[in-house]
Amino acid sequence: MFTNNRRQEERTGKYGTPRVQYLQELVGQFQIASNEESKEKIAANLANFAYDPYNYTFLRQLNVLELFLDCITEPNEKLIEFGAGGICNSCVDPANAAVITKCDGIPLLIQCLSSPVKNTVNYALGALYYLCNASTKEAILRPEVVDIIKRYAAAGAVSVSFRNLAQAFIDKHVPENH
Repeated sequence: MFTNNRRQEERTGKYGTPRVQYLQELVGQFQIASNEESKEKIAANLANFAYDPYNYTFLRQLNVLELFLDCITEPNEKLIEFGAGGICNSCVDPANAAVITKCDGIPLLIQCLSSPVKNTVNYALGALYYLCNASTKEAILRPEVVDIIKRYAAAGAVSVSFRNLAQAFIDKHVPENH
């Protein structure tokens, strides 16, 4: 459910932690976490906050989008999954999409299309769907990327979600002659 200021006040009460402060605490915990499991839990928690437009300004202010992109560069598949999930959850917002694009997130998401983790692939397909526009289509609609997405569209027996996301991407972004 999406949040607004009134709903946020009702949920936190007069002594509750403001959302931006709570997110800042999560970012700080992530930065000092010494074990992978703690980082995974925090990244998953941040990714869950990334779907709500109420949090978009806070995510940009606290550089959480960059944190998600950093997660995608890690060797830990769970961090990659949660980083891609956070990007997918937040990239529908044009300001977030601009940050992700400016920080070279598109090549990272394209790499995620080859992940052995199904959720990571789904998140990458969803994010690329929303990030593909006139200024990014040259980077995204390269033949090798379109080929991967077309293979996912044909893989309904393997994964219905791959097929549906990939087909939606093709229907919206791939010209007939591509």
